[in-house]
Amino acid sequence: MCIVAIAWQLFDELPLVLLSNRDEFLQRPTEALHQWLDKPIYAGRDSQGGGTWLGIHQQPMSPSRQTTDSQNDNANNSQHECYHQNGRWAAVLNFRDGVQASTNERSRGVLVTDFLTSTLSPIAFARQINLQDYAGFNLIVGDAKQAVIVNNRGHAPTPLYAGLHVFSNGQPEEAWFKTERLRARFRQEVLPLISEDGIPEYWQDAAFAVLSDTTPAPTDELPDTGVDIDLEHALSAIYIEPVALTGLKVTMPIYGTRTQSILTVSHDAQSTSSQANYTARLNSRAYRHHISNQ
Repeated sequence: MCIVAIAWQLFDELPLVLLSNRDEFLQRPTEALHQWLDKPIYAGRDSQGGGTWLGIHQQPMSPSRQTTDSQNDNANNSQHECYHQNGRWAAVLNFRDGVQASTNERSRGVLVTDFLTSTLSPIAFARQINLQDYAGFNLIVGDAKQAVIVNNRGHAPTPLYAGLHVFSNGQPEEAWFKTERLRARFRQEVLPLISEDGIPEYWQDAAFAVLSDTTPAPTDELPDTGVDIDLEHALSAIYIEPVALTGLKVTMPIYGTRTQSILTVSHDAQSTSSQANYTARLNSRAYRHHISNQ
């Protein structure tokens, strides 16, 4: 399932602030957040499907480039001194409509990796996706200037307007209990802190606290997505406690929120390269019930 909240173009120095919970089967093999060796991507990795649910474009600089930038910046060692970024980011969420994925469909996580390694603009990339190749998805792709949402359940590629957006496993405009609760808490508890000080260390604890909200929806506010009502209730909170998925045709493993992430893209005023205008920062943490740190 999953949920994503995006503060888009609300702050001059932080055009993107994204909060994300990844909900998944706890037994699904997953690699923790890391720099991929085979692609210019910094993300966690779905070991089964090969893609990712959330990531940024990032690749190691050449040794000569690292030396030059280090001399020019005269800065302390950090993640971004050794890597080049271009501001591209992407996130994908499953679409919950009771239709099970078939074995001949591509992994939805590949949509993220394909965008991060593409040179197409967000809107151009969204328009060229072969929608029938995938099970139901909501995909958000962007850079520091443009963000676009698209799905293969009838929602055409649409640029995001400046503002606060929250997406989960239904149509982007649907107001589920969990999306509206996250929207309200993000606006009330996190955005004011960012306005005071945009440094993530100042506000990220509050953001993770919002992402850890386990309040379920009242029965009369549950969406109808084609699953059993008890299961719908178990999936209705921002943060999903471990739950055995019942009411399905087959027995399924334990399911819940596996990873929580904060992604920001900021204008890099310190940059000495015309190609490195942005700094993306992605922090993730596995939560208390997880099998391992992934």
